[in-house]
Amino acid sequence: MEKARLTGPAPSETVRVTNPGGSSPFVFTCDHASNYMPAEFGTLGLPVEDLSRHIAWDPGALPVASRMADALDATLVETRVSRLVIDCNRPLDAPDLVPPVSETTVIPGNSDLTDKQCAARIDLAWRPFHDAIAHVIDDRLSRGQETRLVSVHSFTPVYKGKSRPWHIGIIHDDDRRLAAPLISALQRLAGVTVGVNEPYSPADRVYFTLEKHARSRGLACAMIEIRNDEISGETGQRKWADLLTGIFSNLEPEEARGSRQRAMGKSVQSAS
Repeated sequence: MEKARLTGPAPSETVRVTNPGGSSPFVFTCDHASNYMPAEFGTLGLPVEDLSRHIAWDPGALPVASRMADALDATLVETRVSRLVIDCNRPLDAPDLVPPVSETTVIPGNSDLTDKQCAARIDLAWRPFHDAIAHVIDDRLSRGQETRLVSVHSFTPVYKGKSRPWHIGIIHDDDRRLAAPLISALQRLAGVTVGVNEPYSPADRVYFTLEKHARSRGLACAMIEIRNDEISGETGQRKWADLLTGIFSNLEPEEARGSRQRAMGKSVQSAS
């Protein structure tokens, strides 16, 4: 399993933007990239080994997103603080913005927080993450650069005792421009079980980052969830990153494909 620092001196920043001037139309986010715990939080009252579990982050998601972004010349925005401190993929009024319980594990250090303590966590990581995404997108749009937003996550093979058969899931709302061709490409792969709005859907409140930054601007977007036993090591991470890179390299949003097909139809009619 991929390792990350759990505690220690704070990183120089709690959000990192890689390749902000990328030429790709894709901007990737990794909302739960790290299980890093700033020293002032200790382990939030948990055994230190719990911080390696999925409750603290999305294991494997960042190496996959990083490899994809590098191969596609895309921008990547990642959090660098554990979601146990604050979940950057939640609205500010969400009851699990600072989760009192993650899956079935009670988080002692997140109980009875004052408004001031919650505000400090928002300022530490949530606000810098969303400000960074907004800045990247606004800058691209001001230059007329096509932009599609994709968030990369991982999920547990078993959740609350229930097995999850999907190798990968694509999450989307009623905007299917990006999700539809992505799902179609994945479903053509032999031996791959694809979840459509599985294991989560926007109704589970997991779509916040995309709603805030893509849907609000009318940009095509989708959320990728990879089962974390598929990407627990470098071999699996490379496999899925390369597979998805190949798909994204040839991915054409549903709307654009329809426009092209209509244009081709008109050309044929004109020629006849």
